Amino acid sequence: MAWNFNNREAMFLQIADHMRLEILNGVYAPDQQIPSVRQLAFTASVNPNTMQRALAQLEEEGLLYARGTVGRFVSSDPDVISAAKERMRQKTVRRWIREATALGISVDEMISYIQKEENEQ
Repeated sequence: MAWNFNNREAMFLQIADHMRLEILNGVYAPDQQIPSVRQLAFTASVNPNTMQRALAQLEEEGLLYARGTVGRFVSSDPDVISAAKERMRQKTVRRWIREATALGISVDEMISYIQKEENEQ
């Protein structure tokens, strides 16, 4: 997944969302070691301190854990993974509702649009 950033949200939060999505989509398997802060920062073209802050956020959520000086690993706790998926779902749906409301689209209309798009794929 490409590293695309916007100016509406703090970069470390966007990085945390990106990494969270990769974890939830299985790019990184449970108990798999993720690349180092420096490697990830280089790949994302960001300051290592920004990457560190994003990874610390994921550690606070329980999605990542540290093994001393060995590095960070993905959680294998199904409850943690399930809770993270639910938070991402809620965030996405709330954003859709906020954007649809700003465009004058009702929730019922939005559901219709989503169903129409799904049927066209």
